[in-house]
Amino acid sequence: MTDPLRVVLVGFGPVGVRFAEDLLPAVRDGRVDLTVLGAEEGAPYNRILLAEHAAGDLPASQLAIADPQELADAGASVRTGQVAVAIDRARGEVELSDGGRVPFDRLVLATGARARVPALDGLEVAGADGSRLDDVLTDGVCGLRTLGDAERVRRVVRAGGRVVVLGAGVLGLELALLLAEAGARPALAHFGPAPMPRQLDRGAARVVTDQLAAAGVHVVPHTRADAIVTEEIAGRRAFRALVSGDGKVIRGDLLVLSCGVIPRDELAAGAGLRTARGVLVDERLRSWTDPRIHAIGDVAHVAAPEKFAHARDVPGGPSGLVGPGWRQAEWLASDILGALEGRPHAPFVEEAPGVVLLKASQLDLVAAGSAPADPFAPVPSGEQAPEVALWADPAHGTYLSMQTTGGVLAGFVAVGMPRAAAELALLYQRGAELPSDRSLLLRRDAAEEAPPASGADRTVCMCNAVTAGRIEQAIAEDGCRSVEDVGRATRAGTGCGGCRARIDEMLAAWEPAA
Repeated sequence: MTDPLRVVLVGFGPVGVRFAEDLLPAVRDGRVDLTVLGAEEGAPYNRILLAEHAAGDLPASQLAIADPQELADAGASVRTGQVAVAIDRARGEVELSDGGRVPFDRLVLATGARARVPALDGLEVAGADGSRLDDVLTDGVCGLRTLGDAERVRRVVRAGGRVVVLGAGVLGLELALLLAEAGARPALAHFGPAPMPRQLDRGAARVVTDQLAAAGVHVVPHTRADAIVTEEIAGRRAFRALVSGDGKVIRGDLLVLSCGVIPRDELAAGAGLRTARGVLVDERLRSWTDPRIHAIGDVAHVAAPEKFAHARDVPGGPSGLVGPGWRQAEWLASDILGALEGRPHAPFVEEAPGVVLLKASQLDLVAAGSAPADPFAPVPSGEQAPEVALWADPAHGTYLSMQTTGGVLAGFVAVGMPRAAAELALLYQRGAELPSDRSLLLRRDAAEEAPPASGADRTVCMCNAVTAGRIEQAIAEDGCRSVEDVGRATRAGTGCGGCRARIDEMLAAWEPAA
């Protein structure tokens, strides 16, 4: 009998958990000896729903994504509160913060990303936190990457305090809207004239900004953050205001940094693995430097070494979305199982850029691809005008812009038009052509138009690619009676949470018939 394959997983977040769960069949039958290292104490949780917890919408109990004891019962060694501090490639071992060492045949890095901390006068970094992964900042300043961060925000919300959110990407907008709904008087400060510049064209940005203001979010554009104002409380400096380069002062009790993320690739870099915007891995998710080491999720930068091995700037990088990370985790677990069984496995293929869905009751926003071009912009001689169709009704908070290439949808942004957005998301994911009469899509959201039939193949959960048919089967055949039941049976609703309302509707629609 051959010795089991020793697999060490560093990182116990959503992507790491997915990899471990998919590898369990080989763990149970003794073909794989799996060790899981999680830097944080306790059970892993869904970081994507931290904003909902911070605003008081979700209890901490609903953030759990795995029970370490269940993994241990299946035969895995789960070590929480254990920080990997070094990789000894020569000996094939991971060194731990307590001095212990764990041998590996395959090492999987799922270490995720940390909040980007901008350089601000007055903002102090007081060393590493208890997990040794993140920095302790000036009191009243945090990212929103850990349960501890969410609890800090939650305390301010409960006290009726003022929260300043710095950064207007999708996570910054979601947090600001959730805080407004909770009555926390949020201010949203961002550099440049418009929020979400990667996804929104000028028209969509104007409609979104108006909707933010109507929801109670104080939007402060053109904010080049330069400093914070602090005051001393019980011998410690605490945040009191954000100051911009042009003299604007935005007062608050808490500053939440939503300025993007940085891959946690220092463990790999310290071991001599090549990194760029994360650990560089090939089409089999293997490190360019050492094929025994893999990376998945926000720490993985997938690129072809045969094309870019000598490039100074390797294109691409992590998407920042959980769905692609889960696809990588599932593929890698399947690849390892296939190798154990002598079964060939096709290389990993990156998907098209994912669909971005804003989760907020006050604003319905869906976008995919790059921001559509301005159809009225002058076109240089000899160049072809972009294929763009748009509809705008700013007074009623609706906007739709679609860009095509040869009739195939290449990108879109939809505000306040959820049914058209659902149809466009499906067409985008399939690489399908738009109808020749684009106005047909507008009728999806007409007041007199009945909601379209779900269709068994319509994707409800984009993070996990779960269709309406699979959810209906879980309700009718598996006895699911809550969103949590459906999540356990199908994984739908366990990612960003944007589909939970739709699953609730499906449950409600089924119950009267039952």
